[in-house]
Amino acid sequence: MKTLLHLGTAILIVVVTMWSTFGKTLPAHPPKPFKVLIIDGQTNHRNMKEGTAMMKGYLEETGLFTVDVVTSPKKGTDLSTFRPDFQGFDVILSNYNGDEWSPEVKDAFERFVQNGGGLVVVHSADNAFPKWEAYNKMIGIGGWEGRDEKSGPWLYYDESKQAVVKDSSAGIGGSHGNQHEFIVKTREAGHPIMKDLPAEWLHQKDELYDRLRGPADNITVLATAYSAKEQNGSGRNEPVLMVLQYGKGRIFHTTLGHETYSQKCVGFITTLQRGTEWAATGKVTQKIPASFPTATQGISR
Repeated sequence: MKTLLHLGTAILIVVVTMWSTFGKTLPAHPPKPFKVLIIDGQTNHRNMKEGTAMMKGYLEETGLFTVDVVTSPKKGTDLSTFRPDFQGFDVILSNYNGDEWSPEVKDAFERFVQNGGGLVVVHSADNAFPKWEAYNKMIGIGGWEGRDEKSGPWLYYDESKQAVVKDSSAGIGGSHGNQHEFIVKTREAGHPIMKDLPAEWLHQKDELYDRLRGPADNITVLATAYSAKEQNGSGRNEPVLMVLQYGKGRIFHTTLGHETYSQKCVGFITTLQRGTEWAATGKVTQKIPASFPTATQGISR
């Protein structure tokens, strides 16, 4: 009996020793990457095929995402066969602005977001689908394509009131002045996407969308930029980064990224990466890069 007890004790000591020696050094299983689907093809912006490739690269370099791309047929062609499969993806990134999708694709898209899929809307994707009610609720505000006061209020930030304003005055939906560098101001520093970002940073040459309007429900404006009248702008602090909720789905909407030179800005890259992670999980684990723009110095890749 004593021999068996000694043997059992010896085995236990060996097991504990092996665990303490090797257990902590066993490689951890890396988290499974989130699957992102970029939709592009039709657009009123040139070089967006290159822009899609850049955004795919920006997301995949984090190690958090794998990215597939689906490209629509050319504008004016039959879209009845364009039926992207959203199942199995965590986030859809829209880089699309063109002809209407089929009712089947629209229904599948709505179900995807309604049931908890993430959505990222980049720049001119908020011009798309002016008469699609669900899409306009997802993006919150949009522009052009006949949008006006019937589409919903203008949304802008009133510095004197320190508050977002919904303005139902009559007028166009969507405009912009000259392309130029501009300061992006953080308005919701506590949000996961904006945490640790500077209060102000200089964004590279871009179109600064203004006078956007829409349902503007369940929307939080994360950052704004002043659309200066001397640049033919609105004279208002316009939303440039927003988040929304649609059903169980989280949406990150950025109006930045008109051209490839705009998308090379480290501010655009960082907020896209962080916004996509938030759309997938509701959290952000990524650190702010040391080379992030300041209020006086823009930085591009």
